[in-house]
Amino acid sequence: MKRILCIGDSNTYGFDPRSYLGSRYPEDVRWTGRIAAAGFEAVNGGVNGRAFPRGGELPVLSAWLASKLPADAVLILLGTNDLLLGRTAEETGRRASAMLETVCAQLSGGSVLLIAPPRLVAGEWVNDPRLISESALLSAELRRAAEQNGVCFADAGCWGIQLVFDGVHFSPEGHACFAECLLKELEKMSGKTAEE
Repeated sequence: MKRILCIGDSNTYGFDPRSYLGSRYPEDVRWTGRIAAAGFEAVNGGVNGRAFPRGGELPVLSAWLASKLPADAVLILLGTNDLLLGRTAEETGRRASAMLETVCAQLSGGSVLLIAPPRLVAGEWVNDPRLISESALLSAELRRAAEQNGVCFADAGCWGIQLVFDGVHFSPEGHACFAECLLKELEKMSGKTAEE
């Protein structure tokens, strides 16, 4: 497993929350850069503000995938912005399932890993208790979507990712931790592929 398409939001893009103009952490700080340094070709498909696409948004995703294939795996790290936009964990899970159907239909012979994001914590962007409660429910909904579509699942909420003052974005240490845990997941996926 070498070429990996990484579809995500600002935490995949590498947004530096200390900036005012949408600046990114350096490549060697971002988790995508860290797995690239470990020997993977990590195609960064992170977009600030991205949520799970659905309906009319799916053709845009399909076009992006088509332009980047072939790939050995697709990693999807989304869901945070769905909650910030007011969707429930259950609604977000349904959107995830619709996206997975599209991705799986296009990815021939590759693996898909859906990753539940770390839980939101109280901060400048998270001042509504409902956001925190829905965030706690999101992992189960995304696990269900992964199972329904026969793809791999990981819960970054169990990885101890450090978030910054806004309660949403990874700190540099959080990116390092995420990359370390993700590399273990990729190793497990590679092992399953070899067994098959």
